[in-house]
Amino acid sequence: MASIGDIPVKVEGEPAAPAEYGNALPVLSQVRHALAQLTQGGEPTQIDLGAMPFGPGDEDRLMALLGQGEVTASVDALGRTRIQETAYSGVWVVEYLNTDDQRVALHLEIDTVPRLLRSQPEDLSDALAALNTLLAASLDQA
Repeated sequence: MASIGDIPVKVEGEPAAPAEYGNALPVLSQVRHALAQLTQGGEPTQIDLGAMPFGPGDEDRLMALLGQGEVTASVDALGRTRIQETAYSGVWVVEYLNTDDQRVALHLEIDTVPRLLRSQPEDLSDALAALNTLLAASLDQA
C-alpha cells in the first residue's frame, strides 16, 4: 500500500525571468550612435529588431531602457502599425502588424519623424492639384 510520502509534489514559485542573451545594451549603443549621426548630419537610421538574435528578455529590457515618450500614432493600412516615441526624442518604436494583429516586424527608427508618417512626394503633388481645383471652383462661384 502506498503512503502519503509516495505522492509526488511539485513546488511552484515565482515564474522564471525571461531568458536574456545580452543584446539589449549593444542595441542601445547602436541607437546612441544613430542618434549622434542624426544630430550631426541629419542622417536617419532604421534598426530591424527582428533581425537581432533577441531572447524575449532582451526585447523587454531594451524597451524598459528606452522608456516611453509622449507621442503615439497608429496607421491602418493592410494591418495596423503602432508608432511610439521613446523617452529619447528622435527614437521611435515602430511595430507592424498584419490584419490578424500579429507582429510582422519591429523596428527602431532614429529620425525626427518616422518615415511612415511622412507624406510621399506624389501625394503632395496630388494634394496641390486638388487644392488648386477647389480654389478655382470656389473663385468661379464667388
